[in-house]
Amino acid sequence: MQTQRNLEKAPAMQKQYFSAQEAAKLLGISKQTLLRYEAKKIFPKSKRNPINKRREYTAEDIEKLKKILGRA
Repeated sequence: MQTQRNLEKAPAMQKQYFSAQEAAKLLGISKQTLLRYEAKKIFPKSKRNPINKRREYTAEDIEKLKKILGRA
């Protein structure tokens, strides 16, 4: 078990993937809108986690989606 002191010394890990909820927040839209745009093929299909099948977005994916929305 790590103590608080050990956690503070650990290097900060950069997040590699964002959930649909997090991606939607970064795009300034609701999760429902994000999923609707994907269903209507306005946005490309997202990658899925092979274990739990949840959508995963990279920082690059989010930048591409911003360009589609005209917000980049």
